[in-house]
Amino acid sequence: MYEVIQAAASSDSITSLFALAIGFAVAGLCASGYRLYRNHFPGLRLLQMGPMAARFAAVPLLIFSAPYLIMLNMLRARLERPRVEFVLLASAIAALWSLMSGSVIVTALQVLLSV
Repeated sequence: MYEVIQAAASSDSITSLFALAIGFAVAGLCASGYRLYRNHFPGLRLLQMGPMAARFAAVPLLIFSAPYLIMLNMLRARLERPRVEFVLLASAIAALWSLMSGSVIVTALQVLLSV
């Protein structure tokens, strides 16, 4: 069975799937780590609070934790019965965002580990 999967999947598709998974994992890690530190999830209000250095530090945190926060907000809104189109759109945005941030992380890991 492994040979069938290996023959059907190219290395690019496996790398993309790995980047998607890494992107969601890092998003959850960033958001949960911030919640552990501050007792609430990060939000856009971080860009308006504190000194300028803290505002700049919030940008990468928000960029990498965005897929998790999008899905978390969609699950919270699901209790209010949102429309199916919004659920699909939020899922697609979170998946694409996770794929892009995961690609950055996988590329950075490849560069760091090949040294």
